[in-house]
Amino acid sequence: MKKAGFTLIELLIVVVIIGVLAAIAIPKFAGSKQKAYVTAMKSDLRNLVGAQLNFMADSGKYTDDVSKLNFKQSTGVTAPVLTLFGRAYTATVTHTQAPGLVCAIAINTANPLVASANPGEAVCQ
Repeated sequence: MKKAGFTLIELLIVVVIIGVLAAIAIPKFAGSKQKAYVTAMKSDLRNLVGAQLNFMADSGKYTDDVSKLNFKQSTGVTAPVLTLFGRAYTATVTHTQAPGLVCAIAINTANPLVASANPGEAVCQ
């Protein structure tokens, strides 16, 4: 009588195949986390621009006090650092999970990270 089941060789082959697939997939997913952090920071900067425009419509000026804006940053993204230049400003943010990575946006002035960036474009370095 033959017993049903898998042999040791068959199980080892399956484990090796799973290991090879994992070795291929894990590096690809590691880069997607970094992209997600960058996307969160750029999104927050764009939302900050909208909040500043609303504040400008109400008060006639920009503010460097984030608490005066109807703005809440994403999880892990630091509070924006705003620098005013009259009717222009820059904002920079970082992410707690991406040390050394900074994103910035500039309105009516040059971007502090990439001077050649388009007006209102959020860039990261």
